[in-house]
Amino acid sequence: MSTTPASRGSSSGRASVPGALAATSGARARVSAANTPTSPAAPGVYGRPPSPPPNRPGRTPGNGGQYSGRKKIRPRWGRIALVAGGAILVLALLAGVGGFVYYKYVDSGLNRDDPFSQITGGRPAKTVDGAINMLLLGSDSRDPDNGGKAGEWRTDTMILLHIPADHKHAYLISMPRDLYVYIPKSKTTQYGDTNAKLNASFSWGGTPLTVETIEKYTNVRMDHVLLIDFGGFKQVIDALGGIDMNIEKDITSIHPPKRQFKKGMNHLNGDEALDYARQRYQFADGDFARMRHQQEMMKAILDKAVSSGTVSNPGKLNSFLKAITKAMTVDKDFSLADMALQFRNLRSDDLTFMVSPNDGSKKIGGEDVVVPDKEKATALYDAVRNDKMADWMAANGPKPSTAPSAKASTKSK
Repeated sequence: MSTTPASRGSSSGRASVPGALAATSGARARVSAANTPTSPAAPGVYGRPPSPPPNRPGRTPGNGGQYSGRKKIRPRWGRIALVAGGAILVLALLAGVGGFVYYKYVDSGLNRDDPFSQITGGRPAKTVDGAINMLLLGSDSRDPDNGGKAGEWRTDTMILLHIPADHKHAYLISMPRDLYVYIPKSKTTQYGDTNAKLNASFSWGGTPLTVETIEKYTNVRMDHVLLIDFGGFKQVIDALGGIDMNIEKDITSIHPPKRQFKKGMNHLNGDEALDYARQRYQFADGDFARMRHQQEMMKAILDKAVSSGTVSNPGKLNSFLKAITKAMTVDKDFSLADMALQFRNLRSDDLTFMVSPNDGSKKIGGEDVVVPDKEKATALYDAVRNDKMADWMAANGPKPSTAPSAKASTKSK
């Protein structure tokens, strides 16, 4: 199976340069490849991380050959994890097409758990009423790079989603999994209280430690936490009849069946879209490229949900919602009904994607890590905390670009 281009123009939206803003559908990151070894199996339950592997405290498991093999974890609530932070924004489009009873029905179908259960004291204060900050966590449960072991979970994607108090925009800040940060002491294992890669927090202490780590790093209080299964979005995309994505360059997938992706606008089904979004080794900026393509996929899902009439067709809508809810796990206080009502006017053009400011990949302690740009990161997260992102954007970043037009796409063969 291969995809066919509709045009030969390059993508108008490329992901961020490390330490700077990534344009709306991502801009090419000018950094060296970030192809780091895979991280350890992550817990399948918010507050119950697996027993840590036998490596020394203070070192990120899964790197430098410190141990081999992982314990296979089977989450009790099935598919979790992320990449699709935009999923909740898709659902926000539904407010005008259904009643409150139906929203409650959808709410009841969501998997729930408590990501704040082990966090006691020391959390940042809520500073602006009406503004909402959500942490979107997870990974791809069916990524072939996991070795085909669907029970092994990794936090490959972490996104801080900020909705201003006026609810007119949404800012999605991708945090590289290898970002070198301080991780507090885990309350369930002997690990932590050290600097390490961000994704180690999930392995060492589950979602609670990840939330605590990111809150301390950003000084931003999280109102909600969503775990979204990237692999689960195959059904979401297929329920929409496929999506249109602008392929960055000609590549051959490293995963069977070795699909050929041609530069330009392509119409992709669920398998094809996920396959493309998983690729990173063919790009000079490695994991930054994967983040960029994931962002583009989220935006394409939003565009298709509106343009295809899904939100106004009861049959299509129901299938779409069932696929969404199966791919999500949310905190106990999260209400899909409330979110849909509050953010019903948001569209994909109202989303701005960026990457947490950083100085690119460097070696620290023999490991490849992404080094934070502390000055720029502090300024960015101060703007998030104080709901001043519009001002920050005007002073620091280019105007958000829109994704390439999806009108001139051709269906993949």
